[in-house]
Amino acid sequence: MTCDLRSDTVTMPTPEMRAAMMQASLGDDVFGEDPSVRQLEEKCARLLGMDGALFCPSGTMTNQIGIKILTQPYDEVICYRGSHIYKYEGGGLAGNSNVSVRLLEGNRGRISTEEIQANINNPKDVHLPLSSVVALENTVVREAGSFYTLQEIEKISLLAQSANLKMHLDGARLFNALTETGEPAASYGKYFDTISICLSKGLGAPVGSVLAFKKEYETKARRVRKALGGGMRQAGFLAAAGTYALDHHVARLKEDHWRAKKLGETLQKVSWVKSLMPIDTNIVILKVAERHSPEKIVQKLNEHQIKVLPFSATEIRLVTHLDFSDTMLDKCVETFSKIKL
Repeated sequence: MTCDLRSDTVTMPTPEMRAAMMQASLGDDVFGEDPSVRQLEEKCARLLGMDGALFCPSGTMTNQIGIKILTQPYDEVICYRGSHIYKYEGGGLAGNSNVSVRLLEGNRGRISTEEIQANINNPKDVHLPLSSVVALENTVVREAGSFYTLQEIEKISLLAQSANLKMHLDGARLFNALTETGEPAASYGKYFDTISICLSKGLGAPVGSVLAFKKEYETKARRVRKALGGGMRQAGFLAAAGTYALDHHVARLKEDHWRAKKLGETLQKVSWVKSLMPIDTNIVILKVAERHSPEKIVQKLNEHQIKVLPFSATEIRLVTHLDFSDTMLDKCVETFSKIKL
């Protein structure tokens, strides 16, 4: 039995999801004629309190489109220093949007109004890029799935409005955050101009992300998707999986969070772990003890058919998900406890 904890992107469609995919109504989505894609987009727009939405192949694409339609070349995006849009999207902000970034420290990746206020450039100073977008990430992947509350987001949104800044949300794991806060997804539409959500992580769809937006951005978003090569044709097979995921796989995210915490309880007690970040959702990040290396530990766990991800020169990441069961949890707990390095 292999336990794959490298990411929540490794999930496979359930039999019920596969059935929904095979039953999907199809058309040419670039012509706007795929009913299953339209159903998913309309569902996500309503769900997030937005005017419209766009189905794309990946979360990187939805983030890149979101930033592109909110900025002009030579603008600056304000974000956390470890944010996915900056650190893990292949330099796309520079390449696709020709923007610079102002990187903030944040509290476990959650940037504050005070930090943002101190880093908004004077729009009259031509030496400086024009601050144009505040980009938040919820949950914060680099900080073990930490999350914002709506109260925090509202404060940031009010500051952004007062400074004439747009707001983008990388909500790849937004539903993990909402599972913990209990807040309604529809409230997010009041505070953001664009929101990206991922269907192929904890929600278990095989492919796809959705960008939700205010109405004035729809034509531009579709044009940018086309330019980036994201125009898919009979994409309803994939969209149907996303609709199924939203209908059936959101509530069960709580199980992933519980299993992540159980892994953490064991890892805190083993000799080759120096420390753990707080476990807020489904991501566990541990720092290895000084005399060990992540690569050595990863190799040892692989020998026991447990796959984890080296996350830095001193860290390892584990992510629970739809295909990580209680039986797998028991195996990992037993293995972590008995491994001696």
